[in-house]
Amino acid sequence: MSLFAALRLPREVLFGAGQRHALGKVAARLGKRALVCTDARLAGEAVFVEMIGLLEAEGITVLVDASVEPDVPRDSCTKVADAARGFAPDLVIGIGGGSCLDLAKTVALLLKHGGSPGQYYGEGKVPGAILPMIAVPTTAGTGSEVTPVAVLSDPDRAMKVGISSAHLIPSAAICDPELTLTCPAGLTAIAGADALTHAIEAFTAIRRAPSPALAQERVFVGKSALTDHFALFAIELLGRSLERAYREPDSIDARSDVMMGALCAGMAFGTAGTAAAHAIQYPIGTLTHTAHGLGVACMLPYVMTFNRSHATAEFAAIGEALGSTETDEAKRADEAIELVRTLFARIGIPANLKLLGLEEDKLGWTGEQALTIGRLIDNNPRPLDTSAMHRLIGAAFSGNLQHAI
Repeated sequence: MSLFAALRLPREVLFGAGQRHALGKVAARLGKRALVCTDARLAGEAVFVEMIGLLEAEGITVLVDASVEPDVPRDSCTKVADAARGFAPDLVIGIGGGSCLDLAKTVALLLKHGGSPGQYYGEGKVPGAILPMIAVPTTAGTGSEVTPVAVLSDPDRAMKVGISSAHLIPSAAICDPELTLTCPAGLTAIAGADALTHAIEAFTAIRRAPSPALAQERVFVGKSALTDHFALFAIELLGRSLERAYREPDSIDARSDVMMGALCAGMAFGTAGTAAAHAIQYPIGTLTHTAHGLGVACMLPYVMTFNRSHATAEFAAIGEALGSTETDEAKRADEAIELVRTLFARIGIPANLKLLGLEEDKLGWTGEQALTIGRLIDNNPRPLDTSAMHRLIGAAFSGNLQHAI
């Protein structure tokens, strides 16, 4: 097979302890009137006030909107954009977790192109560049700081919806692991498990036949040489340090590994895409009202077991990245699944969908809804029809990995 790669990233990515202090200089190159989107808790923190001071020291006029809510309600994006129009920002900055970054992306879109979020749902609906946007994550999980996606909750729809476009990729990402030091253990686990799921699903995604049209017609193109590079690095970093960050929250080394892992996972799946675990989480999250990272991580060992026969070489490489010393490829692939399962167990991820709170009589609906998310199902290395989907979800509900085969 000929070498093929595709990768879409911000024009500038800064990573490292203390890099938040570059925010003012980076912002000054992009605009002079900044709308800063964050949540009420972070807005009261000294580190946030310090970052606003860095912007003002560069002569940037700042408007802070601290109204970000979890799961980004659709109408909140419109409300923030409408309130900011009189201020006329030429730059949007998201500081906070994934919801803060997703709202900032959507607001930057609405301020530039108008309309309502709903008209941009799906892939490739954004007509052109949005306002310049800087992402400053304070959690290590979603990878939204480098991805072309904003996920919203729509009261008129059963499940969360996404806006996917290369135009949503931030202009700059500033990733400072010191900003994650106060992240609670539970959130550290959920976010990190989400990142590991991103990396594994990107690395095992379908490999499409390369053509000049592939990356022009699709936001998510499947795995390629460059996305594989970032995915494997993310798996290695998260495998060695996620549990340590969970148990030793003050370890800047562990926090740095996990944040770099989340960043690299975002770099990988932002072009390669994710697959079945994410498709199944959408209806699960709707029914159980649990965090996105919990749902995808709960599903991941079962999805890996289902996909094992169609991605043996990839799973063997994952096993090696997670520390397996098994020399036989098939055994190393099997060990990869067990290493993921046991890591998640040690950081408190529910072992099955029943423990996550899914009711047995909702299994059929869950499978039906998951199959409608074509961009994710079509990215899975092993085809999924109705029968296979029901078997996979049944296995995840009962907790029997082998039933997923």
